[in-house]
Amino acid sequence: MKKSLGLLCLLMLVASCSGSPRGNPNAPNSLDDACAITDQRRNFLPAFKEAQSEYGVPVAVLMSMMWQESKFKATARTPHQYALGVIPVGRQSSAYGFAQVLNGTWEEYQQITGRWRARRDNIHDAAQFMGWYMAQSNKELGLAMNDTRNQYLAYHDGRTGYRRGTWRRKGWLVNIANGLQDRAVMYHLQLQRCGKI
Repeated sequence: MKKSLGLLCLLMLVASCSGSPRGNPNAPNSLDDACAITDQRRNFLPAFKEAQSEYGVPVAVLMSMMWQESKFKATARTPHQYALGVIPVGRQSSAYGFAQVLNGTWEEYQQITGRWRARRDNIHDAAQFMGWYMAQSNKELGLAMNDTRNQYLAYHDGRTGYRRGTWRRKGWLVNIANGLQDRAVMYHLQLQRCGKI
């Protein structure tokens, strides 16, 4: 009996310590304040800074793109689609997590980088993915790492779509990308003001 009780206590201790790497799946408060975001989610800034160090993508650029993709929600998904307006027939896409990465793109990333344990609902892994993707866009398309607007267009439409100019027919997407350029500047100034970069 003592052995069973000891084993049960050990299992409970391990379970409590090995929680989900995503932490809080909800969006932080004050999404327009980079200092508040990084205060509320202490693991965010180190994740963004590591991606910056590895890939050269500025923290504020990463944050603005992640804001657009998921509003910093670990388990963000695309909306459900409905047949006849009421019958659920699945989601718009397989995009998931902080960076809203499609299944196939995530598998490609894991294969190329060897990061088989990476998870889309882990802020560190999502920041690494975004940094990697943007570095590829820099190499293949010549997009500067601090060019939030064009980096986002290539992120949203894919590098092939960006090269073909598919985004030019999407005024709504261009407006979003322009707004993200402004958000990145805002986040950068905020992070400077509170001494985080």
